[in-house]
Amino acid sequence: MSKIIRVGFLRGGLEIKQFMRQRESVVFTLLFPVLLLFIFGSVFKGEVAPGVTFSQYFLAGMIASGLVNTGFQQLAIMIPIERDFGTLKRLRGTPISPISYFIGKMIMVFTSMIVQIAALLLFGVLLFGLNLPTTVDKWLKFTWLVLLGSICSAILGIAFSAVPKNGRGASAVVSPIVIILQFFSGVFFVFSTLPKWMQDFAALFPLKWLTQGMRSVFLPDGFASQEVAHSWETPRTAAILIIWLVAGILISLRTFKWSEK
Repeated sequence: MSKIIRVGFLRGGLEIKQFMRQRESVVFTLLFPVLLLFIFGSVFKGEVAPGVTFSQYFLAGMIASGLVNTGFQQLAIMIPIERDFGTLKRLRGTPISPISYFIGKMIMVFTSMIVQIAALLLFGVLLFGLNLPTTVDKWLKFTWLVLLGSICSAILGIAFSAVPKNGRGASAVVSPIVIILQFFSGVFFVFSTLPKWMQDFAALFPLKWLTQGMRSVFLPDGFASQEVAHSWETPRTAAILIIWLVAGILISLRTFKWSEK
């Protein structure tokens, strides 16, 4: 098992190098959220609640959305492309354990996510004077939300990678799903102001709960009264993310394809 993990970390280093060579992916994955924060923060300068600026609200949503972008979207697009190129089939024919391959993907996702979050926090503080959490409890909550959210998102990306028929059409299948969920889950708009049917639909998916969890970290405790349930629902958030994580693992085990055939 130690050899599998060691090879997985080596594979992770290779995944990071390959990712950094794809300039378009680097810009879209790492810098696009920062650009959105700059645009929305510059346009919407008002408050969504007393003492809570739109930029502060938007930051929480963008961090949650970033977990989905770096995990679900990136893997659901990259894996079909690698399948088309025959990369997965060749790896399957080597002594490398499939577990090492997935460890490598997880390392790449986690590294990208850390860089993206650091950039969002840095630019948010410098450009918009955003307030960071000031208590240990909130930083601990932030940590487990990032870890659980990134793992859940990556596993679901692996599971969904079986849906696109080929790598060329993967982006067309995956990207609209992510964009729709962003609009429905309170990333771009205050969630409680959305139509009820949108709220109910979004509540079925992890992104809504990730955004709500991040709001509990970056917004004042009093803002919980503005939520639909008038609370942060932290235990429910953790439970739903774990349920999706388990479902993603089970689906991946049954549907993951190493080749087109």
